[in-house]
Amino acid sequence: MASTYAFERQISELAVRRASILTNNVYHSRVKGTVTKEDKSPVTIADFGAQSVVIGAVLHAFPGDSIVGEEDADVLRQNATTRELVWDLVRNAVEESKGLSNDIGTIKDDGEMMDLIDRGNHEGGASGRIWALDPIDGTKGFLRGAQYAVCLALMVDGEVVVGAMGCPNLLVDPSSPDGERGVLFSAVKGAGATQKPLSSSLEFVGSPIMMNKISDFSGASFCEGVEAGHSSHGQQAAIAKVLGITKDSVRMDSQAKYGSIARGDGDVYLRLPTSATYQERIWDHAAGKLLVEEAGGMVSDVNGKPLDFSKGRTLKDNKGIVASLKEVHQKVVDAVKAELSKPSM
Repeated sequence: MASTYAFERQISELAVRRASILTNNVYHSRVKGTVTKEDKSPVTIADFGAQSVVIGAVLHAFPGDSIVGEEDADVLRQNATTRELVWDLVRNAVEESKGLSNDIGTIKDDGEMMDLIDRGNHEGGASGRIWALDPIDGTKGFLRGAQYAVCLALMVDGEVVVGAMGCPNLLVDPSSPDGERGVLFSAVKGAGATQKPLSSSLEFVGSPIMMNKISDFSGASFCEGVEAGHSSHGQQAAIAKVLGITKDSVRMDSQAKYGSIARGDGDVYLRLPTSATYQERIWDHAAGKLLVEEAGGMVSDVNGKPLDFSKGRTLKDNKGIVASLKEVHQKVVDAVKAELSKPSM
């Protein structure tokens, strides 16, 4: 399988590189161009721009593939000022990464840009080649100046087989807090996971990453989301106590959490259900799930069920997320189930 998807891995890495250039340019500017979607979540001009360059890259290499993307271009078609801001970003990112254009193409004008954004309208499913894209995972973190990620994954017949994730604010070496930031993770099912600096040469294949090999939880730590609305921090603290985890949790936005535990910065990632009706979106987990699994981990829902990416745009048959080292995963799931079974106060 490694050789089968080597080209897809290459293209996904290049697409994420180009999108990370664009998002980083917005991150360091004053204008984020934020609008609010119907579900009250924020979206920025960088979300739109990143979606267009990633979809453009995928379709240049694989014109017959489908994409499930988070955004659409309705706002841009209705607002010329916002459209112009996004087009400037896209044009500059393509120019800054013109060395990649033979592999992932260019975008000729704002009309093509909007059409590419809208190509992310596929409904997903259990058959064919479908890419899941989150152009900026962790938009609130992006707006706060914290962690965010550009996330892309390929699913074939409902199974995640390739993943790439750009984390422009993540430390390359977590032991050097003043060191270089910007990490590109990637993985292929059956071929392992790697990381490399976003600034690295195109020829650099990356360094293999593995989760910490823990036999108990005395030295382990949680990695959890910043937003309390995404997961119950109180319940997670109770689960940590049951498992014997005493270290403070590391809190960060986005799928960077998956990358962090995959390379050993933390050991357990929980996303506990905060609503009986909420369905996780496939683009929020596809790339990160594969990274963790290829680094020696396991990812399931809170009941221990494998995540099912074949049901459409959401993980409608799953509730919550548990990610940990494979050898201790069942212990974590048991602790989670015990906590969630307690009557609410």
